[in-house]
Amino acid sequence: MDLLPSRDQLELTAAAAEFFSEQVPIAGIRARRDEPASLDTKTWLAGAELGLLGLSAPEEVGGSGLGLDDEALVFREIGRALAPGPFLGTVLGARLAVLAGRPDLAASMVDGRTAVALAELRDGSVGPEGLGGRLDVLDPEGSTYVLVLGEDGAALVETAALGDLEPLAGIDPGTRLASATVGAASAACWLPADQEPLRLRALVLASAMLVGIAEAVRDQASDHAKNRVQFGRPIGVNQAIKHRCADMAVAAEAALSQTMFGAVALQSGRADREFQVLAARIVSSRAALDGASANIQIHGGMGYTYEHDAHLYLKRAQVLDHLFLQRTDALGGLLAQAAAQ
Repeated sequence: MDLLPSRDQLELTAAAAEFFSEQVPIAGIRARRDEPASLDTKTWLAGAELGLLGLSAPEEVGGSGLGLDDEALVFREIGRALAPGPFLGTVLGARLAVLAGRPDLAASMVDGRTAVALAELRDGSVGPEGLGGRLDVLDPEGSTYVLVLGEDGAALVETAALGDLEPLAGIDPGTRLASATVGAASAACWLPADQEPLRLRALVLASAMLVGIAEAVRDQASDHAKNRVQFGRPIGVNQAIKHRCADMAVAAEAALSQTMFGAVALQSGRADREFQVLAARIVSSRAALDGASANIQIHGGMGYTYEHDAHLYLKRAQVLDHLFLQRTDALGGLLAQAAAQ
């Protein structure tokens, strides 16, 4: 099996990387930290026009009809650029809408008119009739729907049906958080898990974002180690630095390989797809969190300052690590899958 990216995939990721570099610079995270939304509408619509919201959506709703592996490579660039905004929720929401028989709704998500926030159910239940309970919502500002992933399936619920959202303080200045307690909110769309494992797809894309973070901090740390001179020599000549950079490189490469294999396994319907996806989540989380922490240490005093980007990678990695599935639960699921085989 060839896991190397094709020429088309390289061109796709290069276009995405260029867009994020020019339109969504990391410095903008700090500049907009007090704004209600982490991403402005003009940039969001520009990303939609580029096709970032419809990579795997069918052509009849305005998508590109590409595979999960292509989508994972683009989300890797989203993670590398620390791009804010409800990209993940909207992409998953569009797929749910298509499979639930709502192509009109999916089309409005693909072209950027309808944004979908992610919601984590903390206490309650979600089903075909709707949801009830306490939930946390990521990037709700400007969203029309929230996507809730449960054990039995996924639901799209109108954001207005959640009532008043209570803003929450978060560690990541590029992610907006809010909470809501819902008595009963009907589902605009419901997709049972046996029809589409949307939760596994979400884990693949979140893992891809973590891979991007792991690669970004690897590059940032190694560049600093080569260019920072102390006592007449680059600090990278010291074993305490270069060994750590080497560990970051190995971890990032392992995370990329496992995540892409997880994407291919899920897309092709392999019997071990859940095992491979859970493994990708564990490996990518460790690579991103450990690498981002090491990057701060390698940068020394400047790495701890708010003006430096190093802390932003660690904070985004922490948010993604808690998204959809706790790492300890992923490990438990991985062990259960291994025992069943």
